[in-house]
Amino acid sequence: MRKFALSIISISITFISFAQGISQLQQRKLSNAMMAISSLYVDTVNDKKLVETAIEAMLKELDPHSSYISKEEVDRVNEPLEGSFEGVGIQFQLLEDTLLVVQTISGAPAEKVGVQAGDRIIYIGDELIAGVKMQNSDIMKRLRGPKGTEVTVKIKRGADAELHVFKIIRNKIPIHSVDATYMIGKDIGYIKINNFGSTTVEEFQAAFSKLHKAGMKHLILSLQGNGGGYLHAAHQLANEFLSKDKLVVYTQGLNQPKSIMESTAVGNYETGKLIVLVDEYSASASEILSGAIQDWDRGIIIGRRTFGKGLVQRQLPLVDGSMLRLTTARYYTPTGRCIQKPYKDGVEKYEKDLMDRYKHGEFLHADSIHLPDSLKYQTLTLKRTVYGGGGIMPDIFVPIDTTLYTDYHRKIVAQGIVNKVSVQYIDKNRTELKKKYKTFEKFRKGFEIDNSIIEKLKQLSEKEKIAYDQKQFDISENLIKLQLKALVARDLWEVNEYYQIIDAENESLQKALELLQTKGAYENILK
Repeated sequence: MRKFALSIISISITFISFAQGISQLQQRKLSNAMMAISSLYVDTVNDKKLVETAIEAMLKELDPHSSYISKEEVDRVNEPLEGSFEGVGIQFQLLEDTLLVVQTISGAPAEKVGVQAGDRIIYIGDELIAGVKMQNSDIMKRLRGPKGTEVTVKIKRGADAELHVFKIIRNKIPIHSVDATYMIGKDIGYIKINNFGSTTVEEFQAAFSKLHKAGMKHLILSLQGNGGGYLHAAHQLANEFLSKDKLVVYTQGLNQPKSIMESTAVGNYETGKLIVLVDEYSASASEILSGAIQDWDRGIIIGRRTFGKGLVQRQLPLVDGSMLRLTTARYYTPTGRCIQKPYKDGVEKYEKDLMDRYKHGEFLHADSIHLPDSLKYQTLTLKRTVYGGGGIMPDIFVPIDTTLYTDYHRKIVAQGIVNKVSVQYIDKNRTELKKKYKTFEKFRKGFEIDNSIIEKLKQLSEKEKIAYDQKQFDISENLIKLQLKALVARDLWEVNEYYQIIDAENESLQKALELLQTKGAYENILK
């Protein structure tokens, strides 16, 4: 129990170093309580669980984004932002208790030894995987591992009687920030970024160069669904659009002095027409970038009000390898708007904010958003009116299109029916499809979701006890077919091709195209 007491003292010292707002009296009170439990409690105490529970309870009282990360979770939490993990490099689906390889990542260890899309992994090491109910996370634990270590997989391929054995040496596997890069028409480029990580700027520059060579004159940058990431990545990406010495963002907190970040370099795209797409899931670094672009009148923001996550977290390592992600300051846009939405009513109310916004009609009607004059700000170049109060309010509001969505559609998506149908279809028809559609353009123009695929979807739905509803299906039919086609495209090619299909129903993107293709429309907003 003495070890437990020492760990409490160590934690108390950490709080003394970083939380001067907590009085010494209250710190001693916490320490005394823990010492009493350590010395006098009737039974053996699980010290690790007790300390973690105490930390989590304290952080919950502070704000919605301060959090505790256990030692076991630290590496996994950082993976998407660091831009890589260590493993074999396959994308898989569990199809009827069988691990089906959907794609191998280009250049990754699995591809190098000959693993192919359509293969079924039967064994990992000596452990039978096929026919055993196993979670995705359990599979990943077995396939991932330190760089340089070996894992053996036994694979069933097509009608081959013998299992194929592959010895794979694990390596770094990249996680990409840029989901899509393609031209729309002759001179409009489109780039979609899913997060702000260590490789985001490098990926953006490569995507931009590709589009520039293809004749791009105007750029649409999608941050829809982008929950943020590294502050420095948002800052560096802002350099691409803003001329030198422009304020990008500043941070400030009670125990943190004001810290400013300005554009520092000559960017690749400081003058062309720029439109940024955002939605209610665009947060943090996405809001920093879109806020800076809006405040400097550098481009036009289209979509719906962003999430409103403007708290700066600092990661503080603890003695056992676990970590505190502690809020230390707030983000402010160049005009002085605080990005963070209010959270004074508690975490539970905060977490229901998006649902409340939907219920109040904010996602459907721009005039349902009521903001006081005290939240009005003026942009720095053209003196246009913009609003604070949490999140970034777009220049052009685009409502959610609910006309194609039904309960039937929501259920078959939520229970994985749409995805399962596409995987089964690809599994049976991959070779034929590759022969028939040698290029994506041929696929996009020629491939249609036929009745046999829809019948399979209906059968699987009923098997999962989702009653077929003809009226609702008729309403959602075009959307279901579009999603299925996009999923097939993704499995035949990559996620870039998925978005080229699915973006046909992206209302914000269509509005951006209208703005760029209508003479004088872009200029009328930025005047």
